[in-house]
Amino acid sequence: MKLPEHPPAWRAILSRDFASSPNLETVLDDSKYLHWDDLRRRKPPEGLNHPSWWARLKLQRFGSRTPIALRDTAGRPFTYSTPDTVLRLLHAVSLQVGGSIQVPDQVLNDGTRDRYFIRSLIEEAITSSQLEGATTTRPVAKEMLRSGRRPRDRSERMILNNYLTMKFIAEDARNQPLTPDLLLHIHELVTRETLDDPSHCGRLRCADDNAVRVESKDDGTVLHIPPDWTELPTRLTAMCDFANSSDDKGRFIHPALRAIILHFWLAFDHPFVDGNGRTARAIFYWCMLRHRMWLAEFLSISEILVKAPAKYARSFLHTETDENDLTYFVLYQLEVLERSMDALKEHVHRKARELRQVDTKLRDHPELNVRQRILLAHALRHPNHDYTVASHRESNGVVYETARSDLHGLRELGLLEAERIGKTWHFRPAPDLADKIEARRKATR
Repeated sequence: MKLPEHPPAWRAILSRDFASSPNLETVLDDSKYLHWDDLRRRKPPEGLNHPSWWARLKLQRFGSRTPIALRDTAGRPFTYSTPDTVLRLLHAVSLQVGGSIQVPDQVLNDGTRDRYFIRSLIEEAITSSQLEGATTTRPVAKEMLRSGRRPRDRSERMILNNYLTMKFIAEDARNQPLTPDLLLHIHELVTRETLDDPSHCGRLRCADDNAVRVESKDDGTVLHIPPDWTELPTRLTAMCDFANSSDDKGRFIHPALRAIILHFWLAFDHPFVDGNGRTARAIFYWCMLRHRMWLAEFLSISEILVKAPAKYARSFLHTETDENDLTYFVLYQLEVLERSMDALKEHVHRKARELRQVDTKLRDHPELNVRQRILLAHALRHPNHDYTVASHRESNGVVYETARSDLHGLRELGLLEAERIGKTWHFRPAPDLADKIEARRKATR
């Protein structure tokens, strides 16, 4: 990866410009919040060259900076700003992730909520692992998670670990304050049986690990040198204090903004030999859910990040190369959140349409519950699919007896066929399933 060009010294440029023209009150459009590396490739406003354009933008940004407790290795603080674009995106998050997004009741009611929660866990587990190099295909990964079989290789183990970690955060850790011990436990869950040296699992870097660097996967370029290992206990305590705070010296920090800063903070400190990215994304979800941003448990940010990993890395680099300005990373992550929300809405409304269609076919079958109707909707689209009690249980978040009753009930109605292989019952859609559903509907009239 090519490193971004470092910006010019804007204060020196302003001093020079002021000497030749004392009027520096020009207000410029900064809605895109460009880094120098992007700005230098664009046409400057009338009467300005690129350095002068940059210096005036930096002057506008300078007065709105808010510092946080995170500092770089030279002791300089990180700061963030809230330009209009950030405020708009935070408002959208408040309305949709923490507010009242319009979700069709037939999709996220009590009978189906667990199914969509499981789906989001699976998607985030797979794509977060892919960001870190896992190579297992999505269908194979889904089959492993839903069937409950043991992972066959390191890639599958990474995916299973991410899945179990996200489940732990959603069900348990969201109600706990962040502590160094909790952070170590989350790292241990994420990295179990995936590291070359198992002793690195669930522990901080030490003297022997001080050569850890973040390098480009393309050409080995060093992208980031984390703080010395001796600083980690103090730095993690400061991070946990920030994570748990409700009053930052009288300043309100939006929960989504706090979660994004935590994501960056852990990635910057890089406290572990491996697994920092997965742990950072897990802490992001912890913060969102702890602050009752309830829809976050249905979002997969990694599903968006994995499509453009270079942009993800560049948002870190832009921050570090421009006076520790976190606004670049904040903006990118808020845009990822917005795209994740849009993807969820599209998925939910598509599923709502499918459910309405299958409800039309099955409305004369009051003996079928919501889970059975969803399974039949899936079976109509996938006539060769194989279902087991374990996969149905995992997909819907129900107990064994409930899953078993669902499948055997559909078998008794002739809508599924079953075969016992070893100790496991395998269920498949009956031939001409759509015709059988229609025939039962007519017979019950």
